[in-house]
Amino acid sequence: MLDFNDVSLETLVIHDVGNPTHEEDLRVSKKPVEVEDELILELLHKYFLKPFKGENFFRFQHETSLDFNEIYHYAKAIFADPEACYLQSINIARHLFKQSSHPNIKSGELYTVYFKDIKVNGDYVDAIGLFKSENKETYLKIYQENNVYNVDQQTGVNINKLDKGCLIFDLDQEEGYRVCMVDSTNKSSEVANYWQHDFLGLKPREDNFFHTKTVLDLCKGFCDDVFTPDNEVAKTDQLMLMDRSISYFQKHEEFNVKQFEDEVIVDPGVIETFNNYKEGFLEQRDIKTYDEFDISEPAVKGQKKFFKSVLKLDKKFHIYIHGGHDYIESGFDEERNMRYYKLFFMKES
Repeated sequence: MLDFNDVSLETLVIHDVGNPTHEEDLRVSKKPVEVEDELILELLHKYFLKPFKGENFFRFQHETSLDFNEIYHYAKAIFADPEACYLQSINIARHLFKQSSHPNIKSGELYTVYFKDIKVNGDYVDAIGLFKSENKETYLKIYQENNVYNVDQQTGVNINKLDKGCLIFDLDQEEGYRVCMVDSTNKSSEVANYWQHDFLGLKPREDNFFHTKTVLDLCKGFCDDVFTPDNEVAKTDQLMLMDRSISYFQKHEEFNVKQFEDEVIVDPGVIETFNNYKEGFLEQRDIKTYDEFDISEPAVKGQKKFFKSVLKLDKKFHIYIHGGHDYIESGFDEERNMRYYKLFFMKES
């Protein structure tokens, strides 16, 4: 949980990072930005910090050594000496410039910010913010001159739409720090990973949030890819499995794989198929999960929207299934040449 009520922005440096493929340059600022206007500071806080909730954390990683991760190395130097923020911001900008060579990567401003007093799970810590603005918007400016109103246009950054960003907290240094990340652009597969992987070198922290989300992603993937009508599974059975999956995480505080299999999957044959799918799912993503862990409530809330057990019929009827599998029957009416569902219930509300 993050709390920004007492945060102060100590240092702000802005560099312009182009794309070398387009023969664009890296333009380095000669000094940090001096912001004294309280309204501007308030707007910057909103722009930089509002997208971060502090539920899904990452950490820096490198296959050889953490010190070979460039951003980890520069962040470590800044935390050791906050006065070095400007000089290290140039190194950070140069690293981003090198990683921006794909033709679909947009140029933009890179902001390096040093924050004090961000509260993380109740404790005040310093943090380094790295943000990139890639998209500009056009605004109308209405102004008055000599008692006459005029209209002009300006191009700028929408403070409600942060394109890319990360917050590096001065926590867990030896494990690669604790990092939050935002990337709302570059959804194409060719460039989607450059901010997280190529520039920052981040991987998810394997905490309770990660394990909860992983198992829920696994359940959703199994229902979408394997436990489907194409594999002769009734649509109602598919939806019931999805409903039992999310309900298990909502009702329990701890995850136990044996208990989950008995309560949610139930059928021994389906359990075997699920575990076979699980092996490939984890191997493909190069991740692992555990047989027991504490369930993360924020992770469950975040994933719940993907577990909508809705039976959609010809775009005319929606049946929301939250249980009662034994009270739903399906069949085929030969006279009408149409399929049907029959529902049994005690009372109407």
